[in-house]
Amino acid sequence: MHSQLPLLLTTFSLFLHHTLSIPTTTPFDFIRSSCNATLYPDICYTSLSGYANAIRLDPAQLARISIGVTLARARHTTTFFTNMTQRADYGPDPREASALHDCTSTFGDAVKQMHDSLREMSQLASAAGIGNSYNTKSVIMFQVSNVQTWMSAALTNEDTCTDGFQDVAACPVKDAVLEKVVMVKEYTSNALALVNSFAASVNS
Repeated sequence: MHSQLPLLLTTFSLFLHHTLSIPTTTPFDFIRSSCNATLYPDICYTSLSGYANAIRLDPAQLARISIGVTLARARHTTTFFTNMTQRADYGPDPREASALHDCTSTFGDAVKQMHDSLREMSQLASAAGIGNSYNTKSVIMFQVSNVQTWMSAALTNEDTCTDGFQDVAACPVKDAVLEKVVMVKEYTSNALALVNSFAASVNS
């Protein structure tokens, strides 16, 4: 028995070391924690948790996928505006039709800005890493700055859409537009916040 004691202690030590070295943070924990820094954490987590296997614990992948999810929503909303413009039976207020046409235009711009952001973040997320000689900190921050600028501009374009309906009387068209736009704005705000978090992680 005594001769087996060193072996048992060694086995236990290896087991304990292995147990303590297992990461305690899961991708779901990481997404939840990251989303808590956004303005709409519940929407953030619900929209991104399904991509946990792709995100892992990578803030660049988290930001990239968040932009991709937002872009899909913005494209769907732009199509919705276009279809509504073609079939809408407008009321007597000409501002209603004008505001809807403006939303179609501004959301088209927002989609382009998100697409550019997604392309840039995809390059960052697929890079070999911060230490890669081709991805120095200054280069990465330049690319992230581009993404921050484009996503901020997309959010501004979405705000412009809602601003156009301020002087339009309550009507089905206005209600439908604002419901769609508010949702996309929340997604865009979250995506921008996650990009900002990634930028902070690079700068730290």
